[in-house]
Amino acid sequence: MERKQASDFDPEVLRLYDDYAHGRLDRREYMRRLGAFALGGLTVESLMSSLSPNYAWAEQVKPNDPRIKTEMITYQSPDGAGEMKGLLARPAKGNKFPAVVVIHENRGLNPYIEDVARRLAAAGFLALAPDALTPLGGYPGTDDEGRAMQAKRDREEMVADFMAAAKLLDDHELSTGKVGAVGFCFGGGVVYQLAVRLPDVIDAGVPFYGSQPDQADVSKIQAPLLIHNAENDRRILAGAPAFEAEMKKQGKEFKAYVYPGVNHGFHNDTTPRFDKAAAKLAWDRTIEFFNKNLK
Repeated sequence: MERKQASDFDPEVLRLYDDYAHGRLDRREYMRRLGAFALGGLTVESLMSSLSPNYAWAEQVKPNDPRIKTEMITYQSPDGAGEMKGLLARPAKGNKFPAVVVIHENRGLNPYIEDVARRLAAAGFLALAPDALTPLGGYPGTDDEGRAMQAKRDREEMVADFMAAAKLLDDHELSTGKVGAVGFCFGGGVVYQLAVRLPDVIDAGVPFYGSQPDQADVSKIQAPLLIHNAENDRRILAGAPAFEAEMKKQGKEFKAYVYPGVNHGFHNDTTPRFDKAAAKLAWDRTIEFFNKNLK
C-alpha cells in the first residue's frame, strides 16, 4: 500500500479518525461521516483502509537484530489482571541496564509498540512493554479489535498492571534500579499516573500526547518529565496550560514541547498521522532525556 501522509487528507478526516480511534464514534457513524469525503472514485472502504495502520512501516529494529535480545515474559500483577505478559527487550551485551516501561495506546501491544521497546534496547535500555489485553487473550492482531477489547478492561486495573511492570523493572536482576516510563496516547496518561503513584520508583517520565493528571496530584510527582504534544491535538492541549502552570508553580522539573503542524499520534509510524521529522526529533529528545536521568 502506498504510504499516505497527513497532508493527503482533509483535516476533518483526520479528526474523524481520531474520534473513531478513541471510541467517540462507533464504526457505523465513522463510515457515514467519511462518506462525505469519498469523492472522485474513492470509496469509504478505501479511505478507511488508507487511514488504518500498516505494521510493516513500524519495524525500525527487527526482532532478530544482533544488537538486542528479546523474550515474552509473564509477571504478576496482584492488583490488576493477576498475571500479565509483556515483551522484554535488552541490549545483547552487558549485565545491567537502566530500565524503561513502555506503555501502549488504547489497543494493546501492537507491532509498533513492540518496535519501540526494541528501539530502546538498541539504545542501551532494558525495556518492558506489557500487553494490557493479556487477561482477554492478548493483542488480537488488529488495532480495531484491540481497541474494542481494551475498552472492556477496567482502567484502574490496567494502571495497576503497568505499576507492577515498573516495580518489576526496579528490582529486576538486569536493571540498575533506575526506571523510566514512556507511553503514547492512553499510555501517555499512564506515564503521568506512574509518576504520581510511584514517586520512589519512577526516575523519569516521557508522556506522548497523554491526558494530564489532576492538578491536586502534581505535588506527588518527583520525577522529571519530558512532555511531547501535537499542535493539532486540541483535546490534549486543552489541559496542558493549567497542568504545566501548576508544575512550574510547585518547582517541578519538566520540559514540554508542542510540535507544530502535527497530529495526535505523530510518533506512530504505522498511520498517516505519522510525521517523520517531528517523530525523529521527539525520539532523539527522549533518548537524550533518558540517558541524562537514568544512566
